[in-house]
This record gives sequence, C-alpha cells and structure tokens, in this order.
Amino acid sequence: MKILVTGGAGFIGSHTVERLLRDGADRIAILDSFNTYYNPAIKRANISGFQDRVTVYEGELTDPAFVAATIADFQPDTIIHLAARAGVRPSIEAPELYIDVNIKGTFHLLENARRHGTRQFVFASSSSVYGVNKKVPFSEEDAILQTISPYAMTKMAGEQMCSNYSHLYGLRTVCLRFFTVYGPRQRPDLAISKFTRSIEAGQPIDKYGAGHTARDYTFISDIVDGIIGAANYQDGPICDIFNLGGSQTVTLNEMIAAIEEAVGKKAIINQLPEQPGDVPLTSADVSKATRLLNFQPTTHIAQGIPRYVEWFRDMQSRGLAVC
Repeated sequence: MKILVTGGAGFIGSHTVERLLRDGADRIAILDSFNTYYNPAIKRANISGFQDRVTVYEGELTDPAFVAATIADFQPDTIIHLAARAGVRPSIEAPELYIDVNIKGTFHLLENARRHGTRQFVFASSSSVYGVNKKVPFSEEDAILQTISPYAMTKMAGEQMCSNYSHLYGLRTVCLRFFTVYGPRQRPDLAISKFTRSIEAGQPIDKYGAGHTARDYTFISDIVDGIIGAANYQDGPICDIFNLGGSQTVTLNEMIAAIEEAVGKKAIINQLPEQPGDVPLTSADVSKATRLLNFQPTTHIAQGIPRYVEWFRDMQSRGLAVC
C-alpha cells in the first residue's frame, strides 16, 4: 500500500510517518512545504531519522500544478492529510491565507485523489468546529451551528468537501476532530511550548483570563493511534467523522502547574484579558472512536508534559531554537 502523508515533516505528521514505518508500511511519501511559520530546521530534524526511507515532495498545497504532479507521480492508495495553517489567533489576523491553504489546498488534494483512484482520504479536522458548544462532552452527533474563528471555519469547510467527494465520487473519507494535541515536536506557537520556553528562561508568561478555560489535551502517541485506525477504517459509512481526544479536560491553571512541576520553576504571570476567538471549554466524547477505531487514549498530562520538556531541552542542547 502506498500512503501519502501531507505535513509529514511537522508535529503530528512526522510521528505518524514513524508509526507507519514501524508498523511495516512499505511505501510512504511526505508532502510538506517546510515553510517559515516556525523554524524549518525543526521539521528537517523531525524527519532526519527516516528521510532515507520515504519519498519527500517539497512544495505548497496552494500550487495546483505541484499537487497534481505529486499525486500523479506517487499514485497513493491512501492520503493522510495533516498539512494546514493552524491556530485560532493567527487565523483572525490572516484569514485569506487560511482559506487558501486549508480550503483550496484540501480541494486540490481531493480533486487529484479522485482523478488518480485514491481509495482512502483521512482529513485532520479540529475540535474548534464545535465553537461555543454548551453540551459537554462534545459528540460527533452535535449540531455545528456557529464556528467562531476563521481557522475553525476552514476545518468545517474541509469536512464538507470530504462529504461532497464521498457522495459524488465514491472516495472514502474519514474526518478526525483533534482535541489539543501536544507532545514532543509540537509547534512552538502552542501554549505548552510558549510557557515551557518562558518558564525555563525565567521570563513572564501571558495568561489570558482567570485560567479557568479548559482543554481536552491529547498526547501525540494517542492521536497517532487514532490516525492509524482511521487509515485502516473500512466498515462504516463512506464518509465518517470521529473525535480524537484525551478525555481529560485540564484547566489553563492546571496546565501551567504541570509545566512548573516538569521544569522545576515557578511561572511569572503576566495577567491579560480573555482573547477573542477562544472557546471556553473543549471536551471530547470518544466513545465512537473507541468502538470503531479501537482508540483508547492512555497518556495523562502529568506524564505527557515531562516528555515534552525532555524533548524541548534536547533541542535546545542541539542548538535548535524552538521558537
């Protein structure tokens, strides 16, 4: 089987490729732009241990000719689409960029998957599509009535495009709503990354609101379990949606305390008002994924944060600034 992983040099993508190789996948390709959203050297370090075992296509999803040439050359049986412009706050500042990469880029992939007979398309969506959902935990059956950021809107659009291509062309699609993924290699703009960097350096951290906002943090190895399950999922509807979360809602204050414990220093707090676009709570009902994808998250944040801090310190010691 030939598997193409978009964003395969990034945080979730590189861990996914490693797992596929460990599980014995014979032909894997990576599509990645290695853009400067954060230090590209980190992405190149992510794949340095297995780069000679995969095919790497370097280019932009927004380039239809590049995407077409990549799919035509590799002829993937399965596409695991993890590449995206991520983050709620940056999407508010640059919504058109998010539309170009996340919506148009996903369209280019789906269209070429259709043309070249790809059988399975796994799409990385987000818990942000639930918006300010007052019913917890969030279920795949909940009505999506209002997204509150351009990022969430682009992920909702991606799900709808997957549905279209399943209905119109028979392409099997699986949409995965990720809940706050963290762990080694995570993006430096994420809260755990920024807080670790600042606390380690003895610098203040920006805390928005009273610290009562809560997220369902999901460790990277658990997320990859769900992605592999989705890539192999054949029994359900031709287009299906799953929550992938850690089922462990943690407040901002609790997350800061876990980082303080792992780093061995107390945080200096710069108190700020709540940020627009942030949802107050995410909480995943993962019973469907457990039942159909054998998804069983096991890593609590008390175990996951120290693993991230260990990786962060290793990168710093190698002269790779995680910023």
